[in-house]
Amino acid sequence: MLDSSTSPTTPPITSGASAPGADVTDDAPIRVLIVDDHAVVRTGLKVFLDLQPDMEVVGEAADGSEGVAMARRLEPDVVLMDLLMPNMDGVTAIGRIKAERPETEIVTMTSFIEEEKVTSALEAGASGYVLKDAEAEEVATAVRAAHAGEVHLDPAVARLLAQRMRDRKSPKDELAEPLTEREKDVLRLLGQGMSNKDIGSTLFITERTARTYVSNILGKLGLASRTQAALYAVEHKLVDAPGA
Repeated sequence: MLDSSTSPTTPPITSGASAPGADVTDDAPIRVLIVDDHAVVRTGLKVFLDLQPDMEVVGEAADGSEGVAMARRLEPDVVLMDLLMPNMDGVTAIGRIKAERPETEIVTMTSFIEEEKVTSALEAGASGYVLKDAEAEEVATAVRAAHAGEVHLDPAVARLLAQRMRDRKSPKDELAEPLTEREKDVLRLLGQGMSNKDIGSTLFITERTARTYVSNILGKLGLASRTQAALYAVEHKLVDAPGA
């Protein structure tokens, strides 16, 4: 999957290494933390991602517990997280990282598709799910999408979720807590996987205002991430299920 000879396709970005907590600019690379118990996987990912002019691997961890500690110390923008690891599994690590650093996005990487694991990872706060046999460029795309506040799912995972939505009984028509019409508009766009910037452009509001709406929606519905909000929108038939 990960070929160190792959040529980067993103236009060059000029910037130096950024420190934890540093101000983020458009030119700042995406700071990535890799958490996987297989050294060969970590090495392959690091080699490939470090070739990308808009990314910087800031650390590697061999299990979930170490990943949580490193995320706390290094403050990465995106974490690539395996699910099956010793000491602490990926789902638990995702939940702890999101609880401490909600702004850190997490992309799950695993070798299998199992509905329980997929839904557990997304409900814990993951914003992407890719398979380890995916092309290296897809992994980079998932990292960029997560950093932009978008949801990226492997096509096979999207089909699994779509089937789950189709098989599920019709949900209650009423939302858990009433949303304003504008919040419903934002929720529909979240269900389409849009970033805050894209939502702002579509609704003719600022990105900051879009972010505020998203935060209000998560609070009202008791959700932990925009990924959960996207699934919520699908479940409540505000948008079509992926692959439907």
